[in-house]
Amino acid sequence: MSDILFQHIAKHINISSNDFAAMLPYFRLLNVKKKEDLVMEGKPCRQNYFVLKGSLRMFFLTENGGEQTIQFAIENWWMTDVDAFSKGKTASFTVQAMEHAEVISISKEDMDQLLAAYPFMERYFRMIYERAYAASLFRVKYIFQLSKEQFYNHFASQYPAFIQRIPQKILASFLGFTPEYLSELRKKQALGKK
Repeated sequence: MSDILFQHIAKHINISSNDFAAMLPYFRLLNVKKKEDLVMEGKPCRQNYFVLKGSLRMFFLTENGGEQTIQFAIENWWMTDVDAFSKGKTASFTVQAMEHAEVISISKEDMDQLLAAYPFMERYFRMIYERAYAASLFRVKYIFQLSKEQFYNHFASQYPAFIQRIPQKILASFLGFTPEYLSELRKKQALGKK
């Protein structure tokens, strides 16, 4: 557990192994079952999750009861309802495991203590949030700027691991497609490669 998180932090900031070892008590290792909810829309959001193995998705319920997926996280990604986590509000989104997962969690209280004790970690989390925010902005841009097929092709080229692992229904929800449209698009592209 600790090696993966240490390597991820060290990619972004300078951190000693001694400091990291001292920070470990702030984190907890969790095993999560497929389709288990880590954060639930309408409930308090008290944890932030780092994915060691597996994949998570973030979604909200639409007025007609459907699920609109807005974000994914695979290995080495953080995920939570950031607004609810940071402000102590109820969640606007659900975070759910798409497959069996191992995650590291940190509570808001522990994160505040961690950042007070190790101020350099503020820079790490700022960099993580900046990257996630930029990805969200580009997703919105692509939704408005690209055709559905171009958007799918762009996503597939940028995140091939997601294309292989994410169920078609959930991927279609994220891309703003119906599962049927995504299936037809994939068939069309498969025929084009022959």
